This record gives sequence, structure tokens and C-alpha cells, in this order.
Amino acid sequence: MGIVSRHDIEAAAARIEGRVRRTPVIHLEKTAFGLDAEISLKLELFQHTGSFKPRGAFNRILAAKVPPAGVITASGGNHGQAVAYASKVLGIEAEIFVPEGSPPLKAERIRRYGAAVTVTGQYYDDAMDACRERAVETDALLVHPYDHPDVVSGQGTVGREMGGQLPEIDTVLVAVGGGGLAAGVAAWYRSERRVVAVEPEGCAALARALDAGRPVEVSVGGIAADSLGARQIGDVPFEIAREHVAAAVLVSDEAIIEARQRLWDRLRIVAEPGGVASLAALLSSAYVPAPGERVGVIICGGNTASLPDPPP
Repeated sequence: MGIVSRHDIEAAAARIEGRVRRTPVIHLEKTAFGLDAEISLKLELFQHTGSFKPRGAFNRILAAKVPPAGVITASGGNHGQAVAYASKVLGIEAEIFVPEGSPPLKAERIRRYGAAVTVTGQYYDDAMDACRERAVETDALLVHPYDHPDVVSGQGTVGREMGGQLPEIDTVLVAVGGGGLAAGVAAWYRSERRVVAVEPEGCAALARALDAGRPVEVSVGGIAADSLGARQIGDVPFEIAREHVAAAVLVSDEAIIEARQRLWDRLRIVAEPGGVASLAALLSSAYVPAPGERVGVIICGGNTASLPDPPP
């Protein structure tokens, strides 16, 4: 059955029902981006807190026995907002560690949900090291952003929804940071559809792990590092990805910026850089669909303080 099964994802869907949104799908006309393929966008940026993350956060918390100290996590921002939001809804305490490189907007939104915020370290992994130390001190429940079966199962409900909304889909493009979303979607489809992982060139944790045959540390940088900047792919996501992810492709910062601009120009949808990495793979030809291929693109986050820059 593997680490995460369809049964686990079905259980997660039942557990979080009524607490997360069923996000919409937009079917694009063929002239939208000039591609000879049928493109549909799964708009997870319209989820509570502006990303897919509440799915995994709610499932992890609801599946566990939460101690009096509440929950704790580290996050570049999106997962932290999700845990803070879930904790507020469920009436429990939350403490979130955020790296210095995270946009101030994300930390401020975490605070608005009532969670305690500690800003420390340059990148996500630095914040997680501090978070783990604090968890030992307080005995709070660690809600990992991606490396836990219950988190991956919760994220897998995105794939489950897409299965109903796009039953004839051939390929799903999904951005990767620590790998929770890609693994959850791949665990749902179980190689019955192509799942293609997309990473920024500066945060290639999954691609390097697949090359090495195991998770390895990578350098982290670039425009999408705040949401996709994991130094190492999670063990749970890696085990699923190496079996059920068809390919991992890389996109440049320039491609991400261009995709973000074109998404705004064509659809008036504002995504954060990490949220649009999957679309960047199509528009930059990092992934080239076959003529007529039915491609689902997950736009996974919209937590940004600015519109794309206007063209010169």
C-alpha cells in the first residue's frame, strides 16, 4: 500500500470536510498561452490562508492527540499561516518559527491568526532546527510542513478533488518545496496519470534526490525560496515520489517571473512566485506537452503583497 494510500487520503478528506474549501478549476481556451494542449488550472491559491497548506495542517492536527502546549511548527510562511489558522479554528495554542528570509507579510498574517511567532535563521531549515529544540522543551505537537504521512494525506486531497473535476486528465504539474503536495497528489493518482514535479533551479531538492537515489542536501536560493526553499526533500515525500512521480523538471527565476506576469495579464490572477512555478514549466518549455494533451496545473499559493510588474 505504501506510506500513504488512497484510503488514507479518503480518510483525510472526511476528516477535514467543512474546514477547507473545494477550490475551483478553470479550463483555458487554447489561445490563452499559445499551447497545443488542453490546459486547466487548479486554483489552490483560493484556499483558506492563500495556499493548499490548510489541508495538511488540519489533517495532522485532527488525526493526533494535541497536548496542552498545543502545536508548533517552522515555516517559510504558508504552512505557518495554515497551522495558525487551523489552531484558531480548533481553539488550541500555536507557536510558529519563521526564517528571516520569509516575507514580512507572511509573518504578520500568522500573528493575525493569534499564533506566537519567532523569526530566526536565514532559511526554513534553520527555523526548523530552532523549532525542534523548542518542541522538546514544551512537548507541543510538531506539525511538520511536509514530512509526515498525515500531512501528505491531507495535501493528497488536492489530487482527489482534481480526479473529480478533471477525470480525463493526462498530466498534473505541481510545484515542489519539501514535497508534501507533489507526494500527496502522486499518492492519489498512483501512476495512473503522469505527475510532473516542478522546482526552481535554486531549490532543486527532489530532482537532486532522484538523481542520487536518496534525499540529499542542496543549496537554497532564488525568487521562490520563501515557499519552495527546502534544503532537503522529506523522507516521506521522497519514497512516494520515486515510485509515482513521472518526472522532475527545473525552471529559472526568469521563467517564474514571466509566468506570474502572464497569469495576471491573461486571467487577472495574482500568484506568489512559488505558486506559479508549475505554470512556468509549461510556458518555458521545461515541460512540453504532446499535441492535445490534457494538462492540469496546480496554482498552489497566492500570498504576495504586490502585483506583477507591468511590462516595459
